[in-house]
Amino acid sequence: MSTTPAPASADRQVDYQTGRVGFWKAASIVAGREISVKLRSKAFVIATVIMLAFVIAAIILAPRLGGLFDQGGTVATTGDLSSVVSEVTDDEIMEVADAQAARDAIAAGDADSAVVASEDGDGFLVIAEREMPQSLVEALSVAPEVELLDPNAPNPFLAMFIALGFGVVWFSSALTFGNQTANSVVEEKQTRIVEMLLASVSAKALLTGKVMGSSIIAIAQVTLIGIAAVIGGVASGNQIVLDGLAEPILWFIPLFAVGFVMISALYAAGASLVSRTEDIPSTTQPITWLLTLPYMAIVLFFSNQTALQVMSYIPFSAPVAVPVRLFYGTTEWWEPVLSLAIMIVTTGLLILFSAKVYERALLRTGKALKWKEALSSKS
Repeated sequence: MSTTPAPASADRQVDYQTGRVGFWKAASIVAGREISVKLRSKAFVIATVIMLAFVIAAIILAPRLGGLFDQGGTVATTGDLSSVVSEVTDDEIMEVADAQAARDAIAAGDADSAVVASEDGDGFLVIAEREMPQSLVEALSVAPEVELLDPNAPNPFLAMFIALGFGVVWFSSALTFGNQTANSVVEEKQTRIVEMLLASVSAKALLTGKVMGSSIIAIAQVTLIGIAAVIGGVASGNQIVLDGLAEPILWFIPLFAVGFVMISALYAAGASLVSRTEDIPSTTQPITWLLTLPYMAIVLFFSNQTALQVMSYIPFSAPVAVPVRLFYGTTEWWEPVLSLAIMIVTTGLLILFSAKVYERALLRTGKALKWKEALSSKS
């Protein structure tokens, strides 16, 4: 009596005919190996612990450090009060026409505070952006009225620190893990291990596994950093830090995750073009510049809202620009969603590009290939 075997899935047919493991099974095995190697690294574990401790300490200390950098400021005042104000403060005096002109000067950043006559004419009115200039108020012989233009405005020093913090996490994590992925690819080529791997798994599955493994580790590390930042905010009791950072951190994690997958795939593709570790920089340098230039731009223009808005739609700078804009409170609800959507589409296209390069260059040895040569060669 004969029986008809049940039809096997496409993945199983490939397994029987070629001896290769199914795509997702192979990718998960490779990813598991990448994660295992990283978690067994004492250097990685120690570096992560140090980074978390630094984040907690920095969040606690940052609001308190602003005063250390105060070098005096500019006080706006009307002409009839300039002599009085100059006697009670060493700050630079800026003469303005009236109280409204003083408010405009503070809003434009030309003055830090202002002293004008109160509305009833019996005393002084001190105007500032977000907090009372204590030394100026105490120096005036008569207790003045105080007007704050924007009590909830972000601390400028804290805003700079947050822009730098998000920038460093994105830049250093992408650069570090990206280079580690690149080194792993080249080491497998040098030792000919890749030839044995390709006998069991496809090049695309190998690339997917490497990107998955490094991405999971990087995303887990960034999530821990976010938790550490919240712990630091709770420990410091600084409500501005807690309220201001919650939404930026929640958006930074998915933006980082998508962006890191994009960067990791590009680094793996770039490394597949060379056969020696020392040649890696020659093919990955363009990727490094794509990380470095946006990082420098955000750090330099962290308070320029127009520049931040433009950079929030550029995939290589969006993981930092979007959280910084959220901290400032200058975004519409749909803008982070649009930035993430642009990143997802860009990442998908660059993964297809990287897979094509990786598949065609992985078994090529000898002199380093150029990106164009890999794309034009046959797989």
